[in-house]
Amino acid sequence: MDLFSSDKITNILPYDGVTNYYGAVLDAAQSDFYYQQLLDHINWKNDEAIIFGKKIITKRKVAWYGDSEYSYTYSKVTKTANIWIKELLELKAIVEKESGETYNSCLLNLYHSGDEGMGYHSDGEKMLKKNGAIASLSLGAERKFSFKHRESKQRIDVLLERGSLLVMKTTTQTHWLHRLPPTKKVNAPRINLTFRTIQKEY
Repeated sequence: MDLFSSDKITNILPYDGVTNYYGAVLDAAQSDFYYQQLLDHINWKNDEAIIFGKKIITKRKVAWYGDSEYSYTYSKVTKTANIWIKELLELKAIVEKESGETYNSCLLNLYHSGDEGMGYHSDGEKMLKKNGAIASLSLGAERKFSFKHRESKQRIDVLLERGSLLVMKTTTQTHWLHRLPPTKKVNAPRINLTFRTIQKEY
């Protein structure tokens, strides 16, 4: 099932979760401005993961920001949050207003081209708020984003346009996997911000 549309969509998942696609919440000028600011001022680092006991360094770069120096562990690697910069707080306010949710942290990804992607996974780490909203804001190149149901294997694709917002919540992470598939059709970089809520005690 393909959902390539710039219109506001209520819930793109047919069952077992809620994922709302809002289309563009930033205009072209805002998108370009924040893209350049984040490219220049975020503390980007190559991502690391432990896979089958081996340390892997990705081409994709990441950064982790929050209200305080939260620790966040995924792919068996722990990161400590940087404190918000002004531009991230501005984007957080926009995302919170649009989604009606609040967030205390943000994981950013920098994909240099369509060759870089992310395999199927769910954001179910124990430090994340159970069934909490995760808001994904896209800047730069448009990319396809895919969901796959864990049991039925049904797939949902959506084109994440520049300046767009996608919010995953309720039981989405329990029943659906998601990925950013690599593509030879995209040569430009993309910055993705995923605003989320870390539980202070877990």
